[in-house]
Amino acid sequence: MSPYRLDAIALDVDGVLTDGGFWWGPDGAEWKRFCFADVMGISRGRKAGLVFALISGEDSPLIDRFADKLGITALYKGCKDKAAALQDFSATSGIALTRIGFMGDDINDLGAMALAGLTAAPANAQPPVLDAVTLRLPQRGGDGAVRAFIEHVLA
Repeated sequence: MSPYRLDAIALDVDGVLTDGGFWWGPDGAEWKRFCFADVMGISRGRKAGLVFALISGEDSPLIDRFADKLGITALYKGCKDKAAALQDFSATSGIALTRIGFMGDDINDLGAMALAGLTAAPANAQPPVLDAVTLRLPQRGGDGAVRAFIEHVLA
């Protein structure tokens, strides 16, 4: 068990697991870049017993592919109320909000941050988010910030 006594981590996707950018391929398909360090961090967290949720304002099939790769079944896509999504994750998983960490990067994440037991943001998060979180990570979103958060929790 971590010193933060967390049982779960919920993550925003764009700007946290990705750098917030996206590309369109020649066929119009959307592409996003995920960081393998974050993939390994989530794998380590899952092996340590942490449960994960992805909470995204976007409704992208790329989120499904990422979740499938890592065995994450708690997905909230196209989410306009991340606080409500975090509350639902808490209720359906049976994990108290105080035992859930949340990592976000923009003002639409602040509602969920107000509920979570531990909060974190990547270095390039918006200033109001950086002011609201417990952990300001030195890594940018999409460049290992999620791994750093998980390693901090597991330390």
